[in-house]
Amino acid sequence: MTARRRLDLSGVPCPLSWAKAKVALADLAPGDLLELVLDDPRGARDLPRAAEAEGHHVVSEEAEAARWRIVLEK
Repeated sequence: MTARRRLDLSGVPCPLSWAKAKVALADLAPGDLLELVLDDPRGARDLPRAAEAEGHHVVSEEAEAARWRIVLEK
């Protein structure tokens, strides 16, 4: 069964947002999903690339106003 965890990174600048996401991903089982909410444009741009570089799958990316929602699969 796939678990889904949500992590609100509002107010957390990049690269600290990626560091926090990595810690959260480490606690997940393969196939689990991590939903990230960000308000930092740099983090929204860089975080998906960093996740893919480490072997995670970007399931979706959504932008709304000045907030982004990114779902990663471990």
